[in-house]
Amino acid sequence: MGVPVGVDAFTGGVFCFDPWALYQAAELTNPNVVLAGVIGQGKSALAKSLAARSIAAGRSVYVPGDPKGEWAPLARAVGGTVVQLSPGHPARLNPLDVTGTDLAAGQRLLAAVAGLTLHRDLSAAEHGALDAALTAATGRGVPTIGRVVDALSTPGAHTARADGVRVEDRTADGRDLAHGLRRLVRGDLADLFDGPSTQQLDPAAPMVVIDLSALGSDEDALALAMTCSSAWLESALATSTSKRWVIYDEAWRVLRQLALVRRMQAQFKLSRAHGVANLIVLHRLSDLDAIGARGSEARALAEGLLADCSTRVVYRQEADQLTATATALGLTCPERDLLPVLPRGTGLWKMPHRTHVVHHLLHPAEMDVIDTDAAMRDEPGEFSVPDGSSSGGGPRAA
Repeated sequence: MGVPVGVDAFTGGVFCFDPWALYQAAELTNPNVVLAGVIGQGKSALAKSLAARSIAAGRSVYVPGDPKGEWAPLARAVGGTVVQLSPGHPARLNPLDVTGTDLAAGQRLLAAVAGLTLHRDLSAAEHGALDAALTAATGRGVPTIGRVVDALSTPGAHTARADGVRVEDRTADGRDLAHGLRRLVRGDLADLFDGPSTQQLDPAAPMVVIDLSALGSDEDALALAMTCSSAWLESALATSTSKRWVIYDEAWRVLRQLALVRRMQAQFKLSRAHGVANLIVLHRLSDLDAIGARGSEARALAEGLLADCSTRVVYRQEADQLTATATALGLTCPERDLLPVLPRGTGLWKMPHRTHVVHHLLHPAEMDVIDTDAAMRDEPGEFSVPDGSSSGGGPRAA
């Protein structure tokens, strides 16, 4: 049921997967997927081939943030769209395009962005200042972050009086917000999200990738860009009726940001309503320890995202990761014991009513755009079969 993935290790039959079909058949409680595995075991190849094959089956794919630039070749190969965001590059996205007259949605977005730059939640007074500034910016047409910053710095006297606040107090309430949002206007993220969009999103595009590789290893910049770009992509989620994957690669990097995790949680909860299957890709489940202490809001939200994934795909894990992985994903003892001995390109697929061990297969025609380890091999054409009989170390060809 679904697109072919590979071979079931126990039955020898072809293993297929489609979260929408399985949800309709009551095999899954939601269409979301978590994919975990140590570096070099083939999880990126699985994510990309599943995306490409799903496009052939009539689905579409959105990647709201590509930190390493690895999805762009695949998007171009399938006739999709790549938006490269970097300082000095002409592409610009206005994340407030999608909010239109929905001031509540715009305020939630700006509160998330400001919270990321300030590294804290906003106060009630700051929310009031932000709402007034966004209302003023919207009164001049499609709002932009630059206009909101201007309105925060020089709030309107009439609006302040209507809210029972002195102008000087409203200015003070918005001062930190203006400083935080200025990073997207005149700081290191200027020219990315601070003006009218230069890109028009085609809801019919088979794949849309936001390439953030130029931002490097700056985790705050990545989280800000992910928040803004995902908001821009939400317009397609709201207007398109096609089934689509939304893929969060290198998710361990963005899960550290509370404001972004909150937005992801809301998107996960609405997945069924919008026909969306979210896929989050992690290295280890112990990555959750970097998000927050047990009992913290950040940790609870991240664990909630995993709980909202009916399908858990686990590639090889190191021995010291087994307990954390089994606990987080609800694995049985036999399932847990399989993890350290899984060969490369083979994963444990755990679903609510059944579990499979699947050898992922790649066709030679897919290798150039899917296999991210080709440059590391002496012979670019070599890759391993599931039993490890050849020397390359990748998923085998179909």
